[in-house]
Amino acid sequence: MDKQSFTFNDCLEDVINVYANMVYRIAFSYTRDKSNADDIFQEVFFRYIRKKPIFETEEHRKAWFIRVTANCCKKMWSSAWMKKMVPLEDNIKFEMAETNNLHYELKKLPIKYRTVIHLFYYEDLSIEEISKTLKKKPSTIRTQLTRARYKLKEILKEDYDV
Repeated sequence: MDKQSFTFNDCLEDVINVYANMVYRIAFSYTRDKSNADDIFQEVFFRYIRKKPIFETEEHRKAWFIRVTANCCKKMWSSAWMKKMVPLEDNIKFEMAETNNLHYELKKLPIKYRTVIHLFYYEDLSIEEISKTLKKKPSTIRTQLTRARYKLKEILKEDYDV
């Protein structure tokens, strides 16, 4: 495919339809808050509109959205405003009880583990793709994924042994 087929001239509505769920899920997994995830979602697409990036492939575009979403989340956490905020509980209703329970169990993981779990299982990225996206070594991603699975197993065992 040529570079022209992946320019900003692609229908904005189509791009948003393709990447909206992914961007929102990543933002929510970082923030654990609906309103913050909404803000990050808007910021990511505003950046897309403002910068009008050119992509070599559709995978390049997907990686760009993942990277920008992660960067926006990190920037939000480091802002002075967030350091002074007190979190409110945000009760989200999921269609299935299993999804609801898993969501709350995943929230107990540290952000670095939640991120790799989300990208690997929910976004279907390979370890190599996650490594490029997060700018970390593949061995680091494999280790984080292994540790995340172990921690999640311990959390689930703890909650259901009671």
